[in-house]
Amino acid sequence: MDIIKVKASSRTAAVAGAIAGIMRERKHAEVQAIGAGAVNQAIKALVLAKGYLAEDGIVIICIPEFVDVEIDGKVRTAIKLVVEPR
Repeated sequence: MDIIKVKASSRTAAVAGAIAGIMRERKHAEVQAIGAGAVNQAIKALVLAKGYLAEDGIVIICIPEFVDVEIDGKVRTAIKLVVEPR
């Protein structure tokens, strides 16, 4: 499963398009963000994706989780947003 990784500098429309595309194809998407700015962009993208998918009659839910990620030998805590159809 591919994870959509979001940074604070990520474009929300691009991330939203990725979420919507994966949901249309696989019916399950995972978005990961580390840091307040990245989580903010991920949430805004999720709201946009919800609108994109609503046009196709797909209603989604989001389940947030904490996940530990190793980056450069250090363990960081990330937010993972699991997106599924309702």
